[in-house]
Amino acid sequence: MDIGYIAIVIGVILVSMTLHEAMHAFMSYWLGDDTAKLEGRLTLNPVKHIDPFLTILLPVMLAIVGAPIFGGAKPVPFNPNRVRYDEWGAALVAMAGPLTNLLIAFIAFGIYALVGVSQDGVIGQILVTAVLVNLGFFIFNSIPIPPLDGSRVLYALAPEFVRRGMEAIERFGIFFIFAIVLIASPVIGRFMQAGTSFFVDVFGRIFGIG
Repeated sequence: MDIGYIAIVIGVILVSMTLHEAMHAFMSYWLGDDTAKLEGRLTLNPVKHIDPFLTILLPVMLAIVGAPIFGGAKPVPFNPNRVRYDEWGAALVAMAGPLTNLLIAFIAFGIYALVGVSQDGVIGQILVTAVLVNLGFFIFNSIPIPPLDGSRVLYALAPEFVRRGMEAIERFGIFFIFAIVLIASPVIGRFMQAGTSFFVDVFGRIFGIG
């Protein structure tokens, strides 16, 4: 494995996940909750956001074996009872992160398509990696399973008894995600690959390349 490629992956991950988590914090603050600000998470400093395993080790290991890249970071704290619009406000806070990754992927793909750089060059590798990494983060974190971001959308839609069950799962937090990654990694891999291919195809149609 090319050490230069690993360096690009790490750099893209740090920028992408910093923006992901910062947008959680900024959206929460905009909706009236200052919890993230009080705990120092309303910042673009990556040190405040990264999780050694989810942000660095897991994505890099996936990159080394050629699997779809996904991961996460330290959850940004927020109080869903303090944001405006109740459960829908909490859903906006949660999805601000993954949607930021989708936007980054779209912009990187657009630059790659419009500028016409070579995929073999450094700039091309950075742009392609940015597309794949950010699509991976968007798709994985949008899965509606606690404590992933997508679960907050399900909270807003689900009946009360389903919410209570999701809250029980959420107490295990990151350990539950570790278990999912270990037990269901082949299924997750296929799901991630299909989702990534779908969005790359959509981007290609938008920018007129196939």
